[in-house]
Amino acid sequence: MSTEKWEDNEEIKIFREYLRIATVQPDVDYTECVEFLKRQAHSLDLPVDVIHPVEAKPVVIIKWLGTEPELPSIVLNSHMDVVPVFRDKWTHDPFAANIDEEGRIFARGAQDMKSVGTGYLGAIRLLKASGVQPKRNVFVTFVPDEEIGGALGMQEFVKTEYFSNMNVGFSLDEGGPSEIDLFYVFYAERMRWGLKLNFSGTSGHGSMLLPSTAGVKLNYVLNKLTEFRESQVQRLARDQTINIGDVTTINLTQLSGGVQSNVVPPHFEAVFDMRLSITLDVEAFEKQIHDWCEEAGGGIEISFDEKEPYVAPTKIDDSNPFWLAFKAATDELGLKIYPIVCPGATDSRNIRAKGIPALGFSPIKNTSMRLHDHDEYLGAETYLKGIQIYEKILGNLAKV
Repeated sequence: MSTEKWEDNEEIKIFREYLRIATVQPDVDYTECVEFLKRQAHSLDLPVDVIHPVEAKPVVIIKWLGTEPELPSIVLNSHMDVVPVFRDKWTHDPFAANIDEEGRIFARGAQDMKSVGTGYLGAIRLLKASGVQPKRNVFVTFVPDEEIGGALGMQEFVKTEYFSNMNVGFSLDEGGPSEIDLFYVFYAERMRWGLKLNFSGTSGHGSMLLPSTAGVKLNYVLNKLTEFRESQVQRLARDQTINIGDVTTINLTQLSGGVQSNVVPPHFEAVFDMRLSITLDVEAFEKQIHDWCEEAGGGIEISFDEKEPYVAPTKIDDSNPFWLAFKAATDELGLKIYPIVCPGATDSRNIRAKGIPALGFSPIKNTSMRLHDHDEYLGAETYLKGIQIYEKILGNLAKV
C-alpha cells in the first residue's frame, strides 16, 4: 500500500514536521520548536505570545479570542518536550517521522504528546473554516519540561501574572493511549512521594550477631512497606471495577550502603517511589511510616525528595458544565469513554492545584501503548480521526 495519501495530507505534514524537531530531554533547546509554533499560529491567523517564566524555558500561548472574553477561559495544554531515546532499540529513526505501509508514523512524541498539540490546532482550523467563534477565550498552551516533572515549566507558568490574567476556567491536557476500543479520561492524579530512609545502626565484624544493625532495621521497614504493597496488589485482584490509579503503589527504587562483604556497615539508604491514592488518608499513612521506623529500633532518618499535597479531583458530574459539554461531545460521536485517576503524573496537577477543573484526554484507542518506549508510533488515520474528535469537543466547550 502506498503511503502517499498520508504524506500528502496537510495535517499529517504539520504533525510530522513537529515530530522532527528533537525537543528531547535533557537540556532541551526549544528555539526551533517555538519558531514552528509561531508559524502555526500565523497560518491560523491567530495571535501568539511567548513568555519565559524561567530563562530558556519558553511557554507558547496561541490565542483564539472569544465573543465574551470576560468569561473564564479554556486552556488546551500540551508539553513540547519528549523523553530520551535508545536509538539502537528503534527500527526507525526516532526523529524522522517515517510512515510505514500501514500508515504508522514512527517518532518520539507521536503518542506523548505532540499529536495532542497539533491535534488541537487542526481542530481549530476546521472550526474556524466552518465559521465558529468561541464564546470564551481559548488559549492553546505549549509548555516545557513536563517530562522531567515540570518544576521549571507548568509549575512556574501558573505562578505568573500572565497566567492569572488568562482567567482560566477549564483545562484540557493529555490523557493516555488505549489498547482497547475505548478512551481514557483523567479527572485526578495520585500524589507522588519520593521517600528516602537513612538507617543507622551498630557496625562491626561480619561474623557477629550484632544488635540493632542498619540492615536489620532496613529489613523490618522494607517488610512492612512490602506488606502494604501486597495489600494493594490484592485490592486490584479482588475488585474488577478499579485500576492502578485507584490504589497506592510503593516500589523500592534505590538501595545503597556497605563497604565490603565482611563488615557490618553503620548506614544503609533506601529510596522508594510512592504514588498515593486520592482516597488514602495521607496523614495516617505518614504516621504509619514513622511508627514502623520506631518499631524497627529508631535511628532512622525520614526525608522526602518529593511530597505532593492532596489535590481535589475534577468533578465529573452535573455540577461541572465543562464536563457536561465534553461528555455530550463524546456521546454524540458514539465514543466509549472511561474516566480514571491518572496512574502517573501530568501538568494537569498544577492546574487542579489552582482550583481549576482539568481533564486529561488523548484521542488514541486500539493502539499499542508506546509511551516512553522504543518504536513509539501513531497511526495516521488515528491522528486524523483525533482531530475530528477534538473538533466536536472544542466546538462544545466553545459554547459553554
